[in-house]
Amino acid sequence: MKAVFYTASRQLELRDAAEPSAKTGEAVVAVDAVGICGSDMHAWLGHDPRRVPPLILGHEIAGRAGGNGDSSGGARVAVNPLVTCGACAHCKSGRGNLCAKRELLGMRLPGGFAERVTVAEKNLLPVPPALSTVQAALCEPLAVCVHALARAADAGGGAVDGGRALVIGGGAIGLLSALLLCSAGVEVCIAETNQLRRAVLEKADCGAVVAGATGQNQFSLVVDAVGSAATRAIAVRAAAGGGVVVHVGLADNDGGLDTRKMTLEEIAFIGVYAYTEADFAAALGKLAAGALGSLEWVETRPLADAPQTFAEIHAGKCAAPKVVLLP
Repeated sequence: MKAVFYTASRQLELRDAAEPSAKTGEAVVAVDAVGICGSDMHAWLGHDPRRVPPLILGHEIAGRAGGNGDSSGGARVAVNPLVTCGACAHCKSGRGNLCAKRELLGMRLPGGFAERVTVAEKNLLPVPPALSTVQAALCEPLAVCVHALARAADAGGGAVDGGRALVIGGGAIGLLSALLLCSAGVEVCIAETNQLRRAVLEKADCGAVVAGATGQNQFSLVVDAVGSAATRAIAVRAAAGGGVVVHVGLADNDGGLDTRKMTLEEIAFIGVYAYTEADFAAALGKLAAGALGSLEWVETRPLADAPQTFAEIHAGKCAAPKVVLLP
């Protein structure tokens, strides 16, 4: 089969790969759509020591399981790529995203930038008939957003109940978070520095779109979908007293927090990672219900275009908040 391998910093290669096989409790999934995640970009840049080349990246996967020997003609499925032990205290309490033994397809295990991939059967969810396979590939990033906003609500993020929210970063996580908040009746401002992407956001009905910083003490909820020192500083500055900052992005680990303001004004800062199984199922349900609009901002490209696409995204020349590759 054909697969795109991460081979070295800023290098991807389309190669022949061995056919995957399935053990008991597993299925070979024919990949019909796989999204490019920011973490895939981090790996491509050589910034993620967990992803060691040569490796097939990609974990935002939808396809077909069962059917013929190569999975063609099988049932359409969305793939939960988070692999957990199922036995630890976190897993038993429904918080498998915190499992110390967790793995992710496309991290140390072969991922979805390929024609086929092996997946545990328990990690496959049927795709409702009304949902396209490309839309189903958004289930994984949307699950991240569902989880992040649930954690914000638990921490008292008043914007979830009708206040004001700032979303920093107009990639897929930022945009999907903004759309979820808008669907809940929250007044949203989304900040994105890339002019090409702002033009797309303007058409996505995701709130007010701005280019940069948005003042001080104005928002009861801030979602940092970038996760850099600069955006952390913007997030804390923008948060109102008693507000919540949800940190989703992992661009760097270089500071940026005004801990004095956070303490004096009781601003909660929450790190969120991945999602639970319940979050993933909820995300699929929201997509099937059309809760996020037309999703016309998703761009599709052939799998073979991955090397060029990664370069364009890094150079800021790709306007689409999400590019989905089609093996």
